[in-house]
Amino acid sequence: MSRMLKKYTVIYKSVLIENLQYMFNIAMGFISYFIMCFVFIKLWNYIYADPGDLIAGYTKEQMIWYVMITEMVWFGARSSTITRQVSSDIRGGNIAYLMNKPYHYTLYILAKYTGEWSIQLPMYALLATVMGVTMIGSLPGFRPVTLLASVPCVILGVTVNAVFKLCISLLSFWIEDSAPFQWIYDKLILVMGTLFPIEIFPGALQFLFKLTPIYTVCYGPAKLIVDFSAEKCAEILLTQLLYLCAGLLLMFFIYGKGVRKLYVNGG
Repeated sequence: MSRMLKKYTVIYKSVLIENLQYMFNIAMGFISYFIMCFVFIKLWNYIYADPGDLIAGYTKEQMIWYVMITEMVWFGARSSTITRQVSSDIRGGNIAYLMNKPYHYTLYILAKYTGEWSIQLPMYALLATVMGVTMIGSLPGFRPVTLLASVPCVILGVTVNAVFKLCISLLSFWIEDSAPFQWIYDKLILVMGTLFPIEIFPGALQFLFKLTPIYTVCYGPAKLIVDFSAEKCAEILLTQLLYLCAGLLLMFFIYGKGVRKLYVNGG
């Protein structure tokens, strides 16, 4: 087990070091993040006619910080590794070479992806903090100690999202292009839980969203930061762990079926 973990740790470190050399390129994405957050700051300032209003249980400051945090996760965890690279490896036949390496292909991709967002996400977190404090002010009721619980939720949320996106990419074993399915999944995550908190939607939809990964990716971590409670933290962590286990099982199953398909068809 320790030897296996060491392999993926080496992959993670090599990608981490490589991405440290391209921090300026990563920073170029700050422009899109700034524009998105600026638009939503103006939007919620307009919607909250009275600064003391509550919408779906959120104050104006909580709502704006919520959007900034979810967008931080959205932008900071973006990568083509688990989407275009996986699909390209399968369609181009490179998978036949990679699957014979002394590591599991899907875990190799996840280790590589983790090395990428380990640089991106902290940079966007710093930008979000500076923008939020400058343009909105401090988050009411926020205590730094809540980050001790919120950071693991962010990491688990990003990982759950990566596992399910990787499952979609592995469909390239059977379909020509998995990009349309990636697009649908991304838009569901973006609209339901990223741009708007789940509480905005009708009760029936809220119950439905809580049964999907949407609940664990962006909404959960952001909710804990803007309105922390121990009960909510335990609920979100448990949900994330359940989805992570289910996603990994699904990922290994799809990959196994795809590899067997290659062997049957002669590689």
